[in-house]
Amino acid sequence: MVLKGKNEGVSIPFDAPTWSLTAENTIDYRNCEALLGVFLSTPDLEAIMPEGLEFFSDPPQAAYWLSKYSDSTVGPYHEYISMIMVEDGEGDFGYYIPYIYVTNEVALTAGRELAGAPKKLAHMNIARDFDFLQGTIERPAGKRLSTITFQLQTRAESGIVNSYLPPKIYLYSIRHLPPIKGKGGVTQLIKWYAIIDMHKDPQGRDAVWMGPVTVTYDSPSNADPIHKLKIDQILAGLYIQFDMTLGVEKILKEY
Repeated sequence: MVLKGKNEGVSIPFDAPTWSLTAENTIDYRNCEALLGVFLSTPDLEAIMPEGLEFFSDPPQAAYWLSKYSDSTVGPYHEYISMIMVEDGEGDFGYYIPYIYVTNEVALTAGRELAGAPKKLAHMNIARDFDFLQGTIERPAGKRLSTITFQLQTRAESGIVNSYLPPKIYLYSIRHLPPIKGKGGVTQLIKWYAIIDMHKDPQGRDAVWMGPVTVTYDSPSNADPIHKLKIDQILAGLYIQFDMTLGVEKILKEY
């Protein structure tokens, strides 16, 4: 018990919690779309990697994820994620998240407090124009951090999709509660997961497409250095339509 009146939620303020999940709950998503790009990056990414994770490949591979969630148990929102392909000490493949942005305060607080996802608020969008899908992220408004221009051309092969988006995708982030006068702090490497269910068309085919993509870091920002994930060579650009479940797997390491 924390509050004397015993009216307690699982997040603060306890009598009017921002979110109502627990670590045992999942967050469910419906009618989503996302632009995913995978690229070769550079070894200097190691400077922003936490202890306990190693690069999955040499040279390291990284990715961006820009999504629109039409409905979820934390509400509708957009999300941009910078990701580095890693392997953990248990031998599992996944993505470490150094930077992540959302447009919804419930998603922001739940992500930071439950999984340590370093979420910030930003402006972002996915729009259709001619035969292109264009994604943008700005923080603050007018400060364009990145533009993604994707030209949908062909259905993606299942082998390519599964190599980047396995049935259960592990994600990693650092949950940090700073100490006060040297006491009470905690820093943890959190392993969480996403399960993605691709939409099907009337012929039963997955709603996943490939095509040429152009990505630019339009206006690098020291406050939001997503440009640290340097793009040496783009390996794949995907557009997907899906439903999704997110959950927390475990505390992998405590520093």
